[in-house]
Amino acid sequence: MDSSSAIRINKYLSEIGFCSRRAADKLIEEGRVRINGKVPEMGTKVMPGDEVTVDNKPTQTPSDDFIYIAFNKPIGIVCTTDQHRERNNIIDYINHPKRIFPIGRLDKPSEGLIFLTNDGDIVNKILRARNHHEKEYLVTVNRPINDAFIQKMSNGIPILDTVTRSCHVELVDRYSFKIILTQGLNRQIRRMCEYLDYRVLKLKRIRIMNIHLDVPIGQWRYLTADEIAEIQFMVSDSVKAVD
Repeated sequence: MDSSSAIRINKYLSEIGFCSRRAADKLIEEGRVRINGKVPEMGTKVMPGDEVTVDNKPTQTPSDDFIYIAFNKPIGIVCTTDQHRERNNIIDYINHPKRIFPIGRLDKPSEGLIFLTNDGDIVNKILRARNHHEKEYLVTVNRPINDAFIQKMSNGIPILDTVTRSCHVELVDRYSFKIILTQGLNRQIRRMCEYLDYRVLKLKRIRIMNIHLDVPIGQWRYLTADEIAEIQFMVSDSVKAVD
Protein backbone atom coordinates (compact mmCIF):
# COMPACT_ATOMS: atom_id res chain seq x y z
CA MET A 1 0.00 0.00 0.00
CA ASP A 2 1.29 3.43 -0.92
CA SER A 3 2.08 5.20 2.37
CA SER A 4 2.51 8.54 0.59
CA SER A 5 -1.27 8.83 0.31
CA ALA A 6 -1.76 8.43 4.06
CA ILE A 7 -2.82 11.51 6.05
CA ARG A 8 -3.10 12.22 9.75
CA ILE A 9 -6.42 11.31 11.28
CA ASN A 10 -7.29 14.89 12.31
CA LYS A 11 -6.63 16.17 8.80
CA TYR A 12 -8.63 13.28 7.32
CA LEU A 13 -11.69 14.13 9.42
CA SER A 14 -11.34 17.80 8.44
CA GLU A 15 -10.91 17.19 4.72
CA ILE A 16 -13.92 14.88 4.41
CA GLY A 17 -16.02 17.57 6.08
CA PHE A 18 -16.70 15.68 9.30
CA CYS A 19 -15.45 18.45 11.61
CA SER A 20 -12.67 21.00 12.02
CA ARG A 21 -9.14 19.89 12.96
CA ARG A 22 -9.54 21.30 16.45
CA ALA A 23 -12.76 19.35 16.95
CA ALA A 24 -11.08 16.23 15.52
CA ASP A 25 -8.23 16.54 18.03
CA LYS A 26 -10.79 16.66 20.83
CA LEU A 27 -12.62 13.59 19.52
CA ILE A 28 -9.33 11.69 19.32
CA GLU A 29 -8.33 12.74 22.85
CA GLU A 30 -11.71 11.54 24.14
CA GLY A 31 -11.23 8.13 22.51
CA ARG A 32 -14.31 8.49 20.31
CA VAL A 33 -12.44 7.81 17.03
CA ARG A 34 -11.58 4.36 15.67
CA ILE A 35 -9.45 3.31 12.71
CA ASN A 36 -10.27 -0.25 11.70
CA GLY A 37 -11.82 -0.72 15.14
CA LYS A 38 -8.79 0.50 17.09
CA VAL A 39 -8.38 3.76 19.05
CA PRO A 40 -5.65 5.81 17.32
CA GLU A 41 -3.01 8.06 18.83
CA MET A 42 -3.03 11.74 17.92
CA GLY A 43 -0.54 11.42 15.03
CA THR A 44 -1.87 8.19 13.56
CA LYS A 45 -2.31 8.26 9.79
CA VAL A 46 -5.26 6.98 7.77
CA MET A 47 -4.40 4.76 4.81
CA PRO A 48 -6.56 4.31 1.71
CA GLY A 49 -9.17 1.67 2.47
CA ASP A 50 -9.11 2.19 6.24
CA GLU A 51 -12.45 2.28 8.02
CA VAL A 52 -12.81 5.37 10.23
CA THR A 53 -15.64 5.67 12.73
CA VAL A 54 -16.67 8.26 15.33
CA ASP A 55 -18.84 7.06 18.21
CA ASN A 56 -18.96 3.71 16.33
CA LYS A 57 -20.63 5.35 13.31
CA PRO A 58 -18.92 5.44 9.88
CA THR A 59 -17.63 8.81 8.73
CA GLN A 60 -18.77 10.07 5.36
CA THR A 61 -16.46 9.60 2.40
CA PRO A 62 -14.98 12.55 0.46
CA SER A 63 -17.51 14.14 -1.87
CA ASP A 64 -17.78 17.09 -4.21
CA ASP A 65 -21.30 17.70 -2.90
CA PHE A 66 -20.25 20.53 -0.61
CA ILE A 67 -22.68 22.67 1.36
CA TYR A 68 -22.11 26.35 2.23
CA ILE A 69 -24.54 28.09 4.57
CA ALA A 70 -24.83 31.67 5.87
CA PHE A 71 -26.63 31.67 9.24
CA ASN A 72 -27.82 34.57 11.40
CA LYS A 73 -27.00 33.15 14.84
CA PRO A 74 -29.22 34.25 17.71
CA ILE A 75 -27.88 35.11 21.16
CA GLY A 76 -27.68 31.97 23.31
CA ILE A 77 -26.74 29.50 20.59
CA VAL A 78 -23.27 27.96 21.01
CA CYS A 79 -21.01 27.40 17.99
CA THR A 80 -20.04 23.83 18.77
CA THR A 81 -20.56 20.45 17.12
CA ASP A 82 -20.66 18.74 20.53
CA GLN A 83 -24.33 17.82 20.65
CA HIS A 84 -23.81 15.63 23.71
CA ARG A 85 -22.53 18.31 26.08
CA GLU A 86 -24.22 21.48 24.82
CA ARG A 87 -28.01 21.50 24.49
CA ASN A 88 -28.16 24.89 22.71
CA ASN A 89 -25.66 23.92 20.00
CA ILE A 90 -25.69 25.37 16.50
CA ILE A 91 -25.97 21.95 14.80
CA ASP A 92 -29.22 20.98 16.51
CA TYR A 93 -30.60 24.49 16.00
CA ILE A 94 -30.14 24.41 12.22
CA ASN A 95 -30.96 20.69 12.00
CA HIS A 96 -29.56 20.23 8.51
CA PRO A 97 -29.90 16.69 7.08
CA LYS A 98 -26.20 16.54 6.18
CA ARG A 99 -23.27 16.76 8.57
CA ILE A 100 -22.01 20.37 8.70
CA PHE A 101 -19.90 22.40 11.10
CA PRO A 102 -19.28 26.11 11.73
CA ILE A 103 -16.30 27.99 10.34
CA GLY A 104 -14.82 29.73 13.37
CA ARG A 105 -16.86 30.89 16.32
CA LEU A 106 -19.27 33.55 17.46
CA ASP A 107 -19.56 33.51 21.23
CA LYS A 108 -22.80 32.69 23.06
CA PRO A 109 -23.81 36.29 23.97
CA SER A 110 -23.12 37.51 20.41
CA GLU A 111 -25.31 37.30 17.31
CA GLY A 112 -25.00 37.59 13.58
CA LEU A 113 -23.35 35.98 10.58
CA ILE A 114 -21.53 32.68 10.70
CA PHE A 115 -20.71 30.20 7.94
CA LEU A 116 -21.35 26.47 8.15
CA THR A 117 -20.09 23.90 5.67
CA ASN A 118 -18.88 20.34 5.13
CA ASP A 119 -15.87 21.52 3.09
CA GLY A 120 -12.91 20.99 5.42
CA ASP A 121 -10.40 22.48 2.99
CA ILE A 122 -12.07 25.89 2.81
CA VAL A 123 -12.42 25.94 6.60
CA ASN A 124 -8.66 25.59 7.04
CA LYS A 125 -8.01 28.39 4.56
CA ILE A 126 -10.55 30.88 5.96
CA LEU A 127 -9.45 30.34 9.55
CA ARG A 128 -5.86 31.33 8.86
CA ALA A 129 -5.63 34.83 10.35
CA ARG A 130 -2.53 35.67 8.32
CA ASN A 131 -4.67 35.53 5.17
CA HIS A 132 -6.37 38.74 6.39
CA HIS A 133 -9.95 37.79 5.61
CA GLU A 134 -12.25 40.56 6.86
CA LYS A 135 -15.01 40.22 9.43
CA GLU A 136 -17.21 43.24 10.22
CA TYR A 137 -19.14 43.84 13.45
CA LEU A 138 -21.66 46.32 14.80
CA VAL A 139 -21.02 46.94 18.50
CA THR A 140 -22.98 48.80 21.18
CA VAL A 141 -21.24 49.80 24.42
CA ASN A 142 -22.35 51.06 27.83
CA ARG A 143 -21.09 54.65 27.69
CA PRO A 144 -20.47 57.40 25.13
CA ILE A 145 -17.72 56.80 22.59
CA ASN A 146 -15.06 59.49 22.15
CA ASP A 147 -12.32 60.12 19.60
CA ALA A 148 -9.68 58.59 21.85
CA PHE A 149 -11.62 55.33 21.97
CA ILE A 150 -11.86 55.15 18.16
CA GLN A 151 -8.18 55.93 17.74
CA LYS A 152 -6.97 53.40 20.30
CA MET A 153 -9.23 50.64 19.02
CA SER A 154 -8.00 51.31 15.47
CA ASN A 155 -4.30 51.27 16.31
CA GLY A 156 -4.15 48.13 18.44
CA ILE A 157 -4.95 47.07 21.99
CA PRO A 158 -2.75 44.87 24.22
CA ILE A 159 -4.72 41.71 25.06
CA LEU A 160 -3.86 38.03 25.48
CA ASP A 161 -0.09 38.67 25.52
CA THR A 162 -0.15 40.39 22.13
CA VAL A 163 -1.29 43.63 20.49
CA THR A 164 -4.28 43.47 18.21
CA ARG A 165 -3.71 44.15 14.54
CA SER A 166 -4.54 47.65 13.30
CA CYS A 167 -8.13 47.76 12.05
CA HIS A 168 -10.86 50.04 10.72
CA VAL A 169 -13.19 51.47 13.37
CA GLU A 170 -16.08 53.77 12.45
CA LEU A 171 -18.43 55.69 14.74
CA VAL A 172 -22.12 54.91 14.14
CA ASP A 173 -23.72 56.90 16.93
CA ARG A 174 -22.92 57.97 20.48
CA TYR A 175 -22.92 54.41 21.82
CA SER A 176 -22.26 52.27 18.72
CA PHE A 177 -19.41 51.63 16.30
CA LYS A 178 -18.46 49.36 13.43
CA ILE A 179 -15.18 47.46 13.45
CA ILE A 180 -13.51 45.36 10.73
CA LEU A 181 -11.10 42.70 11.99
CA THR A 182 -8.65 40.50 10.11
CA GLN A 183 -7.83 38.27 13.05
CA GLY A 184 -9.87 36.21 15.47
CA LEU A 185 -8.53 36.29 19.01
CA ASN A 186 -10.72 34.86 21.73
CA ARG A 187 -13.47 37.36 22.66
CA GLN A 188 -11.33 39.96 20.89
CA ILE A 189 -13.76 42.89 20.64
CA ARG A 190 -15.04 42.43 24.18
CA ARG A 191 -11.49 42.29 25.56
CA MET A 192 -10.45 45.37 23.54
CA CYS A 193 -13.38 47.35 24.92
CA GLU A 194 -12.76 46.14 28.46
CA TYR A 195 -9.16 47.33 28.24
CA LEU A 196 -10.51 50.85 27.57
CA ASP A 197 -13.07 50.56 30.41
CA TYR A 198 -16.04 50.01 28.12
CA ARG A 199 -18.50 47.13 28.37
CA VAL A 200 -20.09 45.58 25.29
CA LEU A 201 -23.88 45.52 25.50
CA LYS A 202 -24.52 44.12 22.03
CA LEU A 203 -22.22 42.54 19.46
CA LYS A 204 -23.44 41.58 15.99
CA ARG A 205 -21.35 40.27 13.10
CA ILE A 206 -22.69 41.77 9.89
CA ARG A 207 -20.16 40.62 7.27
CA ILE A 208 -17.62 37.88 6.60
CA MET A 209 -15.41 38.54 3.59
CA ASN A 210 -17.80 39.19 0.66
CA ILE A 211 -20.95 37.96 2.41
CA HIS A 212 -23.20 40.49 4.17
CA LEU A 213 -25.80 39.50 6.75
CA ASP A 214 -29.11 39.49 4.86
CA VAL A 215 -31.34 36.91 6.57
CA PRO A 216 -33.54 37.39 9.67
CA ILE A 217 -32.18 36.30 13.03
CA GLY A 218 -32.39 32.55 13.52
CA GLN A 219 -32.62 31.84 9.78
CA TRP A 220 -30.10 30.67 7.19
CA ARG A 221 -29.62 30.40 3.45
CA TYR A 222 -27.30 28.63 1.03
CA LEU A 223 -24.53 30.71 -0.50
CA THR A 224 -24.98 31.31 -4.22
CA ALA A 225 -22.61 29.87 -6.82
CA ASP A 226 -21.22 33.36 -7.46
CA GLU A 227 -20.61 33.96 -3.74
CA ILE A 228 -18.84 30.62 -3.38
CA ALA A 229 -16.70 31.30 -6.45
CA GLU A 230 -15.64 34.66 -5.02
CA ILE A 231 -14.74 33.12 -1.66
CA GLN A 232 -12.73 30.41 -3.42
CA PHE A 233 -10.86 33.12 -5.32
CA MET A 234 -10.20 35.11 -2.14
CA VAL A 235 -8.68 32.08 -0.38
CA SER A 236 -6.91 30.65 -3.44
CA ASP A 237 -3.52 31.89 -2.22
CA SER A 238 -4.11 30.81 1.37
CA VAL A 239 -1.45 28.65 2.95
CA LYS A 240 -2.82 25.14 3.39
CA ALA A 241 -2.25 23.14 6.52
CA VAL A 242 0.82 20.92 6.73
CA ASP A 243 0.39 17.19 7.38
